[in-house]
Amino acid sequence: MTTPLPSNEPVWTFRGYQLKASEFTTAMVHFFRAEVQRANVWRQRLDTTTNWAVVTTGAAISFAFTQSGGHPVILLNLLLVTIFLIMETRRYRYYELWASRIRLMETDFFAAMLVPPFHPAADWAESLAENLLTPHFPISQWEAFGRRLRRNYLWIYAIVGLAWLGNLWFLPTPVEDYHEALARAALGHIPGEWTTALVAAFFLTMGLIAVVTAPLQQAPGEVLPRYGAEKVSESTTRPRSGPAWFRPSARREQNLAFIITEQAENICQRILSDMRRGVTTLPGKGAYTGQERAVLMVALTITEFAQLKAIVAELDPNAFVIIAPVKSIFGRGFSPLRAE
Repeated sequence: MTTPLPSNEPVWTFRGYQLKASEFTTAMVHFFRAEVQRANVWRQRLDTTTNWAVVTTGAAISFAFTQSGGHPVILLNLLLVTIFLIMETRRYRYYELWASRIRLMETDFFAAMLVPPFHPAADWAESLAENLLTPHFPISQWEAFGRRLRRNYLWIYAIVGLAWLGNLWFLPTPVEDYHEALARAALGHIPGEWTTALVAAFFLTMGLIAVVTAPLQQAPGEVLPRYGAEKVSESTTRPRSGPAWFRPSARREQNLAFIITEQAENICQRILSDMRRGVTTLPGKGAYTGQERAVLMVALTITEFAQLKAIVAELDPNAFVIIAPVKSIFGRGFSPLRAE
């Protein structure tokens, strides 16, 4: 037998509907567990791809050093390792997508529980809902590629490169000078000098990518510095400002809706009360009919499209709604007007 909930239990309200705090907390806990499980699965897939690269590298080197002229096998393995790196880059971006949601819930829901009164960030629910409706990778392809390259694959490439040089230098017999080693590096009709130059260019390119992508730090699933290199004395306390360090740097999608309607007053009241969004009324006149009609202008996000359409359809089915993306919206409920 379940105990009835007290009538004075706090109620969580959001865009016109009500949800008890216990129900909301239960839903969030189950959602958090599901996202952790999904992120864990993709994290394991990262390890699987790395294991493939390690196993193929060991097998290729073992085969090449038991056969005379086996260095082409090592170069083929170099291509396979690169394919594995590209695959792991894609998997890493998916892992970061789930990790970004987990970090939002950790910092703005569970952490807020530990510091009464419970007060999440103003844009927390909006950010999480937008991520669920229109998922997008929180990090770029280059950041993911460079991060996996620096963490794992540079070491694998180093072993492959040393094995290739060792195979050329010592098998079938040790060479007397580098000219003989260059001759052994030939691949069919491709001279050894060209092969060596291509291999050197490949390793140089990978090294440059690893260095150039190092400053990119938008990965929410990584433990990264919260602040820049600027030093602050121990006696000085500086409150953190600006967006959270783990959040994507890209702006959330922002839109502007224009509603041409004969029920302007009723629609305005519903938008103000249900959506808690400001409305600007503009005068308008139909060029074909010559009738005077009000034009309502509303700034909103992608998660509010459905509610706006439902309100307009209920009050004025003959209304005309135009939703256009905008570059930036500054003001209450969106980006701050003043730079902090």
